[in-house]
Amino acid sequence: MGLPEQGLDKDAILAELDSKRTNDARWQEGRTFGMVYDGGPSVHEVAEAVALMFLHDNALNTMAFPSLGQIQSEVVGATAELLHGPETASGFMTSGGTESILMAVKAARERGRAEKNITAPEMVVAESAHAAFHKGGYYFGIKVNKIKVRDDYRADVDAMAAAINDNTVLVVGSAPQYPQGVVDPIPELAALAAERDINFHTDACMGGFVLPFMEMLGYEVPPWDFRVEGVTSISADIHKLGYAPKGASVILHRNKELRRYQTFVFDDWLGGFYASPNMQGTRPALPMATAWAVMHHLGLEGYKRLTKTTIETRIRMVEGIRAVEGLAVLGEPEAQLVAMTSAPGYEDRVDVFALGDALLRRGWFHDRQKPPDTLHSTVSAGNAPVIEEYLNDLAQCVEEVAGIRKDDRSTNYATLE
Repeated sequence: MGLPEQGLDKDAILAELDSKRTNDARWQEGRTFGMVYDGGPSVHEVAEAVALMFLHDNALNTMAFPSLGQIQSEVVGATAELLHGPETASGFMTSGGTESILMAVKAARERGRAEKNITAPEMVVAESAHAAFHKGGYYFGIKVNKIKVRDDYRADVDAMAAAINDNTVLVVGSAPQYPQGVVDPIPELAALAAERDINFHTDACMGGFVLPFMEMLGYEVPPWDFRVEGVTSISADIHKLGYAPKGASVILHRNKELRRYQTFVFDDWLGGFYASPNMQGTRPALPMATAWAVMHHLGLEGYKRLTKTTIETRIRMVEGIRAVEGLAVLGEPEAQLVAMTSAPGYEDRVDVFALGDALLRRGWFHDRQKPPDTLHSTVSAGNAPVIEEYLNDLAQCVEEVAGIRKDDRSTNYATLE
């Protein structure tokens, strides 16, 4: 595991690394429903060229690299326009959805402390809210009040209202939530926060670069963005259905007064004045620049094209799953997320975890979820060319695993080694 005595040449390094990828998910073939989202050959070409340009640059200090300050400003501005932010809307790029959510949580804590002298902060989230909110609660010392969802998997407004108290600094809704792909009742939830003059965050890490284009295409989309009064911040991931390489997300606040609670400023150091908007200090330029490049390469028309393909593929996937005896889809997906499970009465015949293993042997990758036991799919345009092959394999695998139950009931969305 140590370093070699003599350094390897480029060819040896590439060969060694390529051998390590043998068992990696085959996203390039459209067989992975999550993790990586394929915008097509022209997106790859642009992103890879720009990556080389910015491979070594550092956004720790944009006075040294003013191009990165401009890139960040333009990415944030374009995202704010998509999300119908007011002229006052402002924010920062982050390394991903988790960091965007962490910054929203931290900003809510700081505002509650500064404006209301809240020293034992709490937040109210649905049980479907992303685990990053719980991570933020752990990191920043905020009690998380987790509320059961309704039968349709959307946040329960009345139950969440009952959980709000004088220590609440943040209320959360998702557009859409990750587990079943439905959009929470954002206007009603945001109104709860507005009544108490506290932060409300729409987690649109999954939907931020899908829902706006669905609306442009004429799909019915429930209200969720800055047009909703009471929404104070939104997270949106460019490296998901924005089709940028990994490491690019945006956290937006309704105005700079709210944004200032996100930043850390320190002026009592021998190194001089230090300020950071994120968890990171050093920030790689590559994700920032490639996000800018992909967004400007695709433009509105490119995103509408990819979104149309994605939603049509998701609709076909749901139809195909429901046509297989023994399978069901939880809820009514509203964007690109699908949760597949055993149909009522078929739990003993079709174990979806056994089904997932059978599909994986054919190269199809899904995440496991529970409760209940489900196979999770994030559909993207890259899945479209092979969706009929997938549905054919799915039906065959259901027959293949009939009556087989896996002993391993674990669900992993993690890096622990």
